Amino acid sequence: MHKILAQIFLITVVLQACKPGNSSNVIEFNPATHTFSNIKDVRTKHLNWEAIVDFDKKQVDALATWSFENLTKAKFIHFDTYDLTIRKIKVNGKEVQFFLTPFLESYGSGLSIPITEKDSIVSIEYTTGPKALAMQWLAPEQTAGKKMPYMFTQCESIQARSLIPCQDAPANRITYHASVQVPKGMMAVMSAKNPTEKNEKALYDFDMEIPIPTYLIALAIGDIEYQAIDERTGVYTEPSQLEQAARELSDIPAMMKAAEALGGPYRWGKYDVLIAPPSFPIGGMENPRLTFATPTIIAGDKSLVSLIAHEMAHSWSGNLVTNAVWDDLWLNEGFTTYFERRIMESITDTSYTEMLWELGYQDMQSDFATLGMTHADTRLRVDLNKRHPGDGFSNIPYEKGAVFLRMLERNVGRPKFDAFLNQYFSTNAFKPTTTEICLVFMDKHLFEGDTNKRNQLKVREWIYEPSLPDNCPHLTPSRFVNVDAQRKDFETSLTASKLNARNWSTHEWLQFLRKLPRTLSLEKMADLDLVFKLTQSGNSEIADEWYKLAIATGYEPAYAAMTDFLSRVGRMKFLEPLYSEMLKTPKGKEMAKKIFEQARMNYHPQTAGKLEKLLKAS
Repeated sequence: MHKILAQIFLITVVLQACKPGNSSNVIEFNPATHTFSNIKDVRTKHLNWEAIVDFDKKQVDALATWSFENLTKAKFIHFDTYDLTIRKIKVNGKEVQFFLTPFLESYGSGLSIPITEKDSIVSIEYTTGPKALAMQWLAPEQTAGKKMPYMFTQCESIQARSLIPCQDAPANRITYHASVQVPKGMMAVMSAKNPTEKNEKALYDFDMEIPIPTYLIALAIGDIEYQAIDERTGVYTEPSQLEQAARELSDIPAMMKAAEALGGPYRWGKYDVLIAPPSFPIGGMENPRLTFATPTIIAGDKSLVSLIAHEMAHSWSGNLVTNAVWDDLWLNEGFTTYFERRIMESITDTSYTEMLWELGYQDMQSDFATLGMTHADTRLRVDLNKRHPGDGFSNIPYEKGAVFLRMLERNVGRPKFDAFLNQYFSTNAFKPTTTEICLVFMDKHLFEGDTNKRNQLKVREWIYEPSLPDNCPHLTPSRFVNVDAQRKDFETSLTASKLNARNWSTHEWLQFLRKLPRTLSLEKMADLDLVFKLTQSGNSEIADEWYKLAIATGYEPAYAAMTDFLSRVGRMKFLEPLYSEMLKTPKGKEMAKKIFEQARMNYHPQTAGKLEKLLKAS
């Protein structure tokens, strides 16, 4: 995937002043853990971050002061950086020389700083660079209010190093205090204790006193306001969206009650949601205390808020109990997806949640079809050695992980499984966790030493083998049976006006559109559009499915709205399938490249990079 790393997977740079043979004097890029840092020898504990945010230059000028613990009497502390200009470094108040390794396109540079046994503080003055993958800078016209610019970060998986020099590995947890100066009239919020009002100085202080991995450091700055939902939950967003967003997310307190019943007490204080600008590249990011979420979940009928249930669930699986390495992403995402469905079942009903399970199963099957059923990345525990951790993100860790846990629940019984889950979160809280640790815990507390039961359920096959074992639970939702029957009638003889679909949920519409043949006639497409106004749908999930169908069938009346959608929305879940569908034909390729060139300025740098590679590969 990465040309440089195809040739060099382990870079060892020896400082010129070092004595040969002293391993503590060597910066090693570890291709298995994706970090230059030496956290086994020296571990950062607390960050004090002073930052000035310059929207004109699109950069952050900062001082990062790290408290650290020298575990092995090491002579150097090593950090990860990405396109940072380092101006000065002090160790315990004394300026020192430092060393940066050659830059790797996907991983940045290692920063090596000399220390002694008595040292415990290192201060780094630096400025962020134009290639920073964590940050997206938006002009006023790219925001909802059109008045002020905006900046937000997305640090998962290893992008925090482009915002702050850090030991950027999920196995290390740190606390932080931040002081952030922004332009007047703007508000800053972080994954920490947050203000609820703008202040005249535009200087904001933040504290995260609970240890978190660096990928959960987050910052957003813009014309942001806050509205409380209850005493511990609320919504941040641009003023023009605030009332609608708060109304859409009014079920958050009920979600929290359901989550605590399953996972135990919420340990993070407040739980708020920031509705980000449309270019936000993913559905949501589980930044502690402040989930960042795409505005595409604001549908007007609360039909897409399961995404918030997912990010809230991360407060236990991911933020509280974190995968130690990215190979074990399923521990974060599989547990969270299962947890999400249980939250939604609690605030809705079983028939509703069955639809979520089925659509997730379809998404997983789509990835199986793309990768191939025997592909190594269809395992839960994947091998990302010598690969970017982003390669591990697909529907597999989410949906296969969740259905694995659902299989366990069905076989051991919900009461016993819930007790195991609660104990798992409590015992492993604030600790890096691996698949092997999870399996040992499962053997003891779920199977109670009964290895025959574990083997009967094919636990190790689920985790370490590709494809799906034959004990995968899969049921057809009752509400989809009716949808499928009407769809078949529509394909043959029924007109759109005769469809009993006026009260369908988003999920029923997704089932209907996904299952329609890609060869559907233009007359049928026009009939559906005339009756249900699908081309102009304000529901992003429905619109995305409709536009994919429009591309496949050549239904050109939808193309203008689709182009507008692709220019406004930056969520990769929607963009990649639409561009991929266009790339299937020569005419579609031309359209895709034209739209991308017009829209790329609205995309997050990570999104733009992925789409550019997709287009070049076609």
